[in-house]
Amino acid sequence: MNRRRAIALAVIVALLLVALAALRWVAHPDTVGRLLLDRAGAALGLEISAESFEYRLRGTPEVIARGVQARVPGASTPLLHAERVLLSVPWSTIRARGAVLDIQRLELDAPVLDLPAFQRWWATRPPGDGVAPRFIDGIAIVRGRIDADGWRLDDLDIALPRFAVEAPLRAHVRGRYVASALQAPFDVRVAMVRASARSGIGVVGNATPSTDGWRLPAWLQLSGRLHAGEGRIALERAALALRGRLHLDSAAHPLVAGAAGEMLIAGGGVRVEPLALVLRGEGVLPRLRSRGLLALQDDFALALAGEIAHWPEGWPTLPAPLERRDVPVPFALGYNGAPDLSAPLALRLERDCARFEGRLRIGAIGDWLEQLDRGTPLPPVVGTLRMPRLEIAGATLHGVEIHIQDEPIQGDHLQKGHLREGDLQDDQRSGDDPP
Repeated sequence: MNRRRAIALAVIVALLLVALAALRWVAHPDTVGRLLLDRAGAALGLEISAESFEYRLRGTPEVIARGVQARVPGASTPLLHAERVLLSVPWSTIRARGAVLDIQRLELDAPVLDLPAFQRWWATRPPGDGVAPRFIDGIAIVRGRIDADGWRLDDLDIALPRFAVEAPLRAHVRGRYVASALQAPFDVRVAMVRASARSGIGVVGNATPSTDGWRLPAWLQLSGRLHAGEGRIALERAALALRGRLHLDSAAHPLVAGAAGEMLIAGGGVRVEPLALVLRGEGVLPRLRSRGLLALQDDFALALAGEIAHWPEGWPTLPAPLERRDVPVPFALGYNGAPDLSAPLALRLERDCARFEGRLRIGAIGDWLEQLDRGTPLPPVVGTLRMPRLEIAGATLHGVEIHIQDEPIQGDHLQKGHLREGDLQDDQRSGDDPP
């Protein structure tokens, strides 16, 4: 009997030692943290690592990982890294052992997302990949950044009070768009009918794009149908309304603009095609309707063809027989260069058989307008004006060709801006007004 008791006691002691060793193993933050990241990485097809971990079990269990990196296996650079990630999981989820995917809260400090790398990884995932959890107390992102080709989003603060798939979504997003010398701080509210990859979305708020020579504080409203999948984000039937004041040097010019089109974000770039644009300006800003395309990758490309409703009051009066301001002016323009519009813009104007073809320096417009009453009436353009007839000081000239010279502008942006000889004629034959 004593021998049996001794054996039983030895077994109990051994079990206690195993239990204490297991408890010590589980209680070590690095062990638990790396186990969680390994499981998450295996589910996502990523290698996820962290420099350190900590957690607490009182109240709602929380795991905090610092120096987090996620990369595609074999990739030299991560598609995501963050200073700190906090994941709070209720006891009910832990007890359910995966049957319930409720998460209390997710926080990310200073995350940086490589958008092209992320979209390449996303395109490899099977449709309907995984089951999205419900975030009871929402998601918070501070000091975030998204890097793309030719542009980025800085200082991103995103607050989602709660998140659940197929439930309505509300978010507050602040940050700054940066592309070359162009910057645009923004503060917007985002709403979705339901949090899914195919749903209606609305964005309302303020943005202030600016660069050397101009600034545009504006209120904006964007809506469309979101379609995300296969590494691509599309905003179908996108519609943008904007109201603001364009500041050129010391003067401010009110404007209202509207745009509609099909937007696609893929491979780190943005493309809107077809694009319809309406501008209602005052003073030196024209009223126009146009159609074309917009593309942003390493460079910014824009091609538009349409009609200026009438010669703006703030522009110099043209010589006879072009002096009437109430006559529509067909136009086409093209741009291919830095996103801050520092490169020349190709421009074509037609009116009453008169035709101008040349290039315009947008950055010089403000200085020209500032001294218009005491300087040259010629805008900062380089090009050729052809007119069948021109009246000057009582004399009538026929077959006039005028060459406007300025400092040399390198590059054939008329071609790079996607302007074609038939742009103006094609636009006029369609007779369709943009929405």
